Amino acid sequence: MEALIPVINKLQDVFNTVGADIIQLPQIVVVGTQSSGKSSVLESLVGRDILPRGTGIVTRRPLILQLVHIDSEDRRKTSEENGIEGEEWGKFLHTKNKIYTDFEMIRQEIDTETERLSGNNKGISDDPIHLKVFSPHVVNLTLVDLPGITKVPVGDQPKDIEIQIRELILKYISNPNSIILAVTAANTDMATSEALKVAREVDPDGRRTLAVVTKLDLMDAGTDAMDVLMGRVIPVKLGIIGVVNRSQLDINQRKLVADSIRDEYAFLQKKYPSLANRNGTKYLARTLNRLLMHHIRDCLPELKTRINVLAAQYQSLLNSYGEPVEDKSATLLQLITKFAAEYCHTIEGTAKYIETAELCGGARICYIFHETFGRTLESVDPLGGLTTIDVLTAIRNATGPRPALFVPEVSFELLVKRQVKRLEEPSLRCVELVHEEMQRIIQHCSNYSTQELLRFPKLHDAIVEVVTSLLRKRLPVTNEMVHNLVAIELAYINTKHPDFADACGLMNNNIEEQRRNRMRDLPTAVPRDKAASSGPQSSSVSDQIDSGTGNWRGMLRRGEENAGGERAMAVALPASPQKGHAVNLLDVPVPVSRKLSAREQRDCEVIERLIKSYFLIVRKNIQDSVPKAVMHFLVNHVKDCLQSELVGQLYKTVLLDDLLTESEDMAQRRTEAADMLKALQKASQVIAEIRETHMW
Repeated sequence: MEALIPVINKLQDVFNTVGADIIQLPQIVVVGTQSSGKSSVLESLVGRDILPRGTGIVTRRPLILQLVHIDSEDRRKTSEENGIEGEEWGKFLHTKNKIYTDFEMIRQEIDTETERLSGNNKGISDDPIHLKVFSPHVVNLTLVDLPGITKVPVGDQPKDIEIQIRELILKYISNPNSIILAVTAANTDMATSEALKVAREVDPDGRRTLAVVTKLDLMDAGTDAMDVLMGRVIPVKLGIIGVVNRSQLDINQRKLVADSIRDEYAFLQKKYPSLANRNGTKYLARTLNRLLMHHIRDCLPELKTRINVLAAQYQSLLNSYGEPVEDKSATLLQLITKFAAEYCHTIEGTAKYIETAELCGGARICYIFHETFGRTLESVDPLGGLTTIDVLTAIRNATGPRPALFVPEVSFELLVKRQVKRLEEPSLRCVELVHEEMQRIIQHCSNYSTQELLRFPKLHDAIVEVVTSLLRKRLPVTNEMVHNLVAIELAYINTKHPDFADACGLMNNNIEEQRRNRMRDLPTAVPRDKAASSGPQSSSVSDQIDSGTGNWRGMLRRGEENAGGERAMAVALPASPQKGHAVNLLDVPVPVSRKLSAREQRDCEVIERLIKSYFLIVRKNIQDSVPKAVMHFLVNHVKDCLQSELVGQLYKTVLLDDLLTESEDMAQRRTEAADMLKALQKASQVIAEIRETHMW
């Protein structure tokens, strides 16, 4: 168990070499208000005066203090190797291998290093100072001394000094692997302890909080700390330990810490005889050592898992940075080939990195074809924008000056072409959406599939430009083809189309059935043969079709137009011309409103049905042919030509050096990732060794 703390010290050393705090190691964090005795407690544990002294805020940077117990053999070996004298010494991380045997020099170095970053205006910094103390008189501990909690800025301190200190303290005690040492002076009210208050914010159950009550000898006469030390005032799970600090007079007179510990023991025996063996500096050191060892034992499994996960992540990161380029020609060809392959794989749905947040590549293109484009076409009304008056006007304009016996075919073609033309805009929009997705695939491949390109920003930009240019060249070709698909449908209205002929036949049957129904509804006094025939111009629909009209016009027959049968027409009558004035026929007012005759209604209804029937046939053709055209002229062409286009544009000797120039910070990031990976691997080995040694 005792060897667990040196393991943490080794891990701390490993991560200090790379300047990283990505692993939260078990440590003891000392928290308290200014002048609560924090520094005195730490110096008592070290057994030496090493911390700066003064009024106001003295600790202005976190001090990570590692106490390392050494035996006589280790002390002799280190003394011989480094040529030092004495049984105790210290080392700072920022001074590398320099060894301090004079602890007064250690205090001065802490002062100097604090002012270097924090300045001399009593401001604070969150950049820690790392100090390691080797001594035969200490127990293995890792302690963190933090600035004391304050409420009011003093002198030229920042106005938010309280918030800065609080955030710094929370940063360290929020580490779930830390033990919180909450220091409170005995001559203050324990119930108002700021140290315990801030500790409870991150450790509400008190599982990792130990309370220390300082200045037991400075309590008012007639009072004692018995209730506090027994936990009757504020219970603390890990316990409450009382200590006696050196007074300012003792410090000024340079009273040794060892002498202070002896006086402390005498005071406890006299004042608190029943609690003397569970209080004092020595008991505090042993308790902290025991708590830290058990805490380390509990944290090691999770710590090992965390280290392994980070090692895998940094290995992957290092792989993405790649090795320094030696053969530029081969590297360029390899990157171009890989990008082209990943681009095609993304379209085909076989890419290594599959997007899970949204549709991408070929899946989105499929969605555009069958959902976006398909639904848009289905939402186009075959008769949209076409009124009954438009149909009637087209019929009349197509007959010329002569009254028509049948609805002219020209009116149908004119109107159906107008409706089919409306399919061109959504078809071209489909091409645009696919083109945009093909452009998005470039970024997808850059971000997920070929991260090596991030090493060479100029090569990345060149590839993007080549692919974008290729897509840009194919866009007008594809648009032209889609335009032609619609133009082909407009060029020849095939009224002999099987689906259209079937629709006409069905429509003819419906009209014949309607005629028979009208015949049955006639009064019995009218002979059916006379009602059914009013001259050769009123032949039935079936007679006209069988008589060989040759097309769909045969199913239309002229309506019975007579004064009694024709529907009423509301026409505005012209004003009577004044006597002696000529009548201008162009001045005759246009009818304001009227109802369509039975003949007109029937003609319009037939034309509308025919337009709808033929429009649906064309829409089905367009819905099938446009995706095929887009795939052939845009998607498949880019897939087939991408590799050769990239090689032809970029694989040139004169471009090698420029295209394969790494970004400025890439070499530095590769070095940092390699150092971190090495540190993590070494940390994993350290944990594995202690696991084998202690059967953990």
